[in-house]
Amino acid sequence: MAIRQIITAPDPRLRQVSKPVPEVNDDLRALMKDMLETMYDAPGIGLAAIQIGEPVRVIVMDLAGEGEEPAPRYFVNPEILDPSDDMNLHEEGCLSVPEFYDEVERPAKCRVKYLDFDGKEQLLEAEGLLATCIQHEMDHLEGVLFIDHLSRLKRERVLKKLKKEQRLAAE
Repeated sequence: MAIRQIITAPDPRLRQVSKPVPEVNDDLRALMKDMLETMYDAPGIGLAAIQIGEPVRVIVMDLAGEGEEPAPRYFVNPEILDPSDDMNLHEEGCLSVPEFYDEVERPAKCRVKYLDFDGKEQLLEAEGLLATCIQHEMDHLEGVLFIDHLSRLKRERVLKKLKKEQRLAAE
C-alpha cells in the first residue's frame, strides 16, 4: 500500500469523467487499498480515484467516528438509484478543495448499486451522512466538485484562493 498525492482544484484532471472498470482484479484492489491509505492519511472520509489521478469509477470511504473501529467501504462502478425528493443540507469539505467547507443541498436518501472489494454486486440503502458522502464522491466521477453546487461568486473566490496558495507553494 502507498499514500498517493491528492490532486487539488483547479487542476483540470478533476474535471475528467471517470471510466467504468471492466473487472475487479488484484490491480484494482491494490488501487483501492492505496486510496484508503491516502484518505486516512489526509485525513478524510471519502475519496474518488480521480482525486489521485486515476480516472476510473472507484470510490472508497469510511464514516467511522473518532475512537470507533475503522469501517472501510469500497464502491466500484457505483450508480445512484431512486434519489429521494426530500433534501438534506449538510456541510461538506473536500480533500481536493482543502480547508474550505460550505453547506450543500442533496437528496436525503438514495439507493446505490455497485461492485464491492471482491467484485460482488451490492445494493445499499443510504441516508444521512452516508447518502451525502456517496453523492459527493459520485460527483467526482462525473468531473463535478462540491463547490460547483455553490454560487458562482463563492466558487470563484475559493478557486482564486487555491490558485494563489499553489503559486506561493511553487515559489
